[in-house]
Amino acid sequence: LPALLAARAAHPHAQVVAGCTDVGLWITKLHKQYAQILDVTRVAALRTVVTTPQHIHIGAAVTLTDAFAALTAQWPQLHRFATRFAGLPVRNSGTLGGNVANGSPIGDSMPLLIALGANVVLMSVRGHREMPLEQLYTGYRKNVMAPDEVLAWIKVPLPLEGEMLKAYKISKRYDDDISAVCLVVNMTVTDGKVAAVSIGAGGVAATPVRATQAEAALRGNAWTPAAAQAAAAALRTQFQPISDMRASAAYRSEVLGNLVQRYWLESQG
Repeated sequence: LPALLAARAAHPHAQVVAGCTDVGLWITKLHKQYAQILDVTRVAALRTVVTTPQHIHIGAAVTLTDAFAALTAQWPQLHRFATRFAGLPVRNSGTLGGNVANGSPIGDSMPLLIALGANVVLMSVRGHREMPLEQLYTGYRKNVMAPDEVLAWIKVPLPLEGEMLKAYKISKRYDDDISAVCLVVNMTVTDGKVAAVSIGAGGVAATPVRATQAEAALRGNAWTPAAAQAAAAALRTQFQPISDMRASAAYRSEVLGNLVQRYWLESQG
């Protein structure tokens, strides 16, 4: 890790890679050329998963397969969502840190990590800093990382008693496809009221985002069909998705709200 940070400081314009599941396509399809490459998968420390009493620490170079294995060990309901993330070869070569650092608005891991309250740890020879994952992004595929920084760790808090986590991926094909909309809801209901809630969304903005308005509409209120409808309306108000080859803006907006209704139904058994 110190060698990587020293190399990053010495070569701030080098392209950082991990599994090359996206950068590889930039080269083969877009014909980009890179004079220098820094491969974080050569750093043993970043290929580990460490569980403490409070967090799961996932190194940036941990494969998607191993990262999701660590997450599904704590949240078994994520198994199907994990197996729908790309295809087996991509999950075995792509990394969680690469997916997060890439910052695609349709990357499925970020809405999940946002809903789980994950932080990212950025490191450089100057030291390290930590922030909530959703604060990493400043625009479409843009982030706050300095030229000499690398994304080193993703810290995920362990599940709390009573929380209800559901992850929804909407795509044209059920398997091996890119999401049109991804919504992940993590809620704790105590005595019929929403005690805590965090919602991550993908495919609805220029970056992966936290649905702060929907969270505000739910937090502290009774968990009722009316509350679900209010959260759905807040989601549609906060986000103005675009139309592209995967879905129209109207479809994305409609589905976004409908998924909260689905979460309500599933929470009732």
